[in-house]
Amino acid sequence: MDTYVSGGHSGEFAHAARTVALVGPTGTGKTSLAEAILYASGAISRAGSVDAGSSVGDANAEARARGGSTEVNLSSFSWMNESYSLLDIPGSAGFVADGLAALQSADLALVVVDPIPERALLAEPLLRTLDILGIPHAIVVNRIETARAGSVHDLIRALQPLSREPLALRQIPIREGENVAGYVDLALERAYRYRSGSASQKIEIPSDVAVLERADRGTLLETLADFDDALLEILLMDEEPEPQVVLTDLAECTFHNKVVPIMLASALTGGGIRRLLKFLRHETPAPEAAAARLGTTNGIHIFKIAHRETVGRLAYARVYGEALHEGDELVTGGATVRCGALFTLQGEKVTKQASAAPGEVIAISKLDGACTGMLVARKGGASTDAPAPGYPARNASLAIEACDRKNDVKLSAALHKLCEEDPSLDWYQNEALHEMVLKCVNDDHLSVVLARLQRRYGITVDSRPAGISYKESIRKPASRRGRHKKQSGGHGQFGDVVLEIAPRPHGEGFHFAASITGGAVPKQWIPAVEMGVHDAMAAGPLGFPVVDVEVILTDGSYHSVDSSELAFRIAGRMAMSEALAAGTPYLLEPIVQIVVDTPPGTGSKAVAVLSSRRGQIAGLSPSPDWERWERVEGLLPEASLQGLDAELRSLSQGLAQFSARFDHLAELTGKQANEVVLARKVLATA
Repeated sequence: MDTYVSGGHSGEFAHAARTVALVGPTGTGKTSLAEAILYASGAISRAGSVDAGSSVGDANAEARARGGSTEVNLSSFSWMNESYSLLDIPGSAGFVADGLAALQSADLALVVVDPIPERALLAEPLLRTLDILGIPHAIVVNRIETARAGSVHDLIRALQPLSREPLALRQIPIREGENVAGYVDLALERAYRYRSGSASQKIEIPSDVAVLERADRGTLLETLADFDDALLEILLMDEEPEPQVVLTDLAECTFHNKVVPIMLASALTGGGIRRLLKFLRHETPAPEAAAARLGTTNGIHIFKIAHRETVGRLAYARVYGEALHEGDELVTGGATVRCGALFTLQGEKVTKQASAAPGEVIAISKLDGACTGMLVARKGGASTDAPAPGYPARNASLAIEACDRKNDVKLSAALHKLCEEDPSLDWYQNEALHEMVLKCVNDDHLSVVLARLQRRYGITVDSRPAGISYKESIRKPASRRGRHKKQSGGHGQFGDVVLEIAPRPHGEGFHFAASITGGAVPKQWIPAVEMGVHDAMAAGPLGFPVVDVEVILTDGSYHSVDSSELAFRIAGRMAMSEALAAGTPYLLEPIVQIVVDTPPGTGSKAVAVLSSRRGQIAGLSPSPDWERWERVEGLLPEASLQGLDAELRSLSQGLAQFSARFDHLAELTGKQANEVVLARKVLATA
């Protein structure tokens, strides 16, 4: 294998800053671990607390209110004269999208987990994502001070089926009674006792741990030997490999994503944090690997847009290749722009600096045209987009309107900025229902967006569940005359038409034709009749837009003086309204095609949930994307999506995911149809 290089550096990036991402299920202590790393490295003089609201990360009001991250936290530190950026990625399903583009810029990801084996399954989506993105990663067992006897080995047995790569336990805990007092480094065969607030103390390997240490070290070496023939030969000769051989293999296997090392740490006590820093120094790949994944060698990867009160619009980015200076010419889209001021971020603290070194994470102001996921080129190049990381589906929606109508324009501008910051957020104007609709990942995401609207922009909104786009059609043909005649002095108004309507098969839409004989309706007025027909179809007898109807203009009459476009439009609307009422109208509801991916053993529960919501199940089968997982496919009324995300997550430890897209319209009858029609009438008279 390649020669071990301290610091993981090589080539043109030999002195570049490196970037480490903290990922993991919600509640595993990622932000607390980041705080412990910053304190141990000397980046901060005092370790803050997430619970007390004094941490560097999670400093925004929404995160403090929730007690968990709502957006990626950026910080930086130095260790042994080398620079690192730290990306703390939210673990909650509603906010993980905010950090996905940032994760693509990471050289190494640390998957933070609890020592409780029963919670191991929660890490599977993250491990899958890292495999898909090709990002080298390690696992950090946080809160090791709470681990019960034997739980670390039980945890590995639970985690291994979830990982594509073999797991490599780097440390085992040393216990004193019920407490974890230190660890044994399996690569170096050295034991250390934790000391709160300072470096661990080297000790002799306790006799009661020695047997276990030899077995676990043997397992580690056998795992590495699968990728190193020279090491395999040493083991077959029953010889002991040199420590440098083991360290080199560990580093290379981590660099190339062949194994997943497992480290132990305690963010609360600081135990194992300095050893984790040493691990990062030796086993974090150089930035050239991340640059290659993104498809650049000398560009700037924009992974987030943020709007700060003091400095305005910022593009969070990582610099690859050459250093970046304020005023440098960059290419965004097809335009050449000058790089604005550069800032480093330490949580909410923003500090201006003149330049950014290769590999450094930086915030750039006034970078017009830049957006999340863009690879900004330097002068003479062309900007492109990085590979899309795969954002979660937006499964929650809410209709909103400003409490103060004077804020309508301000609300649109604020939503535009929020969508720039958050790729999993979207909004649109539903013209048919006359409502502004906000679409988010889940209800938790929705509540945070509304809180941001109020805090940042002073906009309070009224909200309600987004309306369902019900439609209506007719069962039988009908014919009606529409006659509009009005005399009020001078020219009057006169329009007279006869329309025949008939149902069309579902999905075939609207068709209009004229079969006039003898010039009963002059050709110049026929388009006006069709406009009147559309007017009537905007809200049929049941109050909903009409679809799948054929309309034929068969007869009519006109007045040489009083007929006009307006008169024939009104006549067309009158005839169409009466014909629709006579055609036995019925209600149509939108049906979505739904795909649910759920953890092992929960597929039948997901089937029951969908069935209880009037779903038609097409099948339950192994997921084609994730080994061991199950996939449920079927059809579901769009109205039944309300609250589905929360119900599916409650039966799957929060892991089930689903996507839904419109499939067709289906007839809705009985009590449910009556309730929908009544609600529309109440709304119309309100």
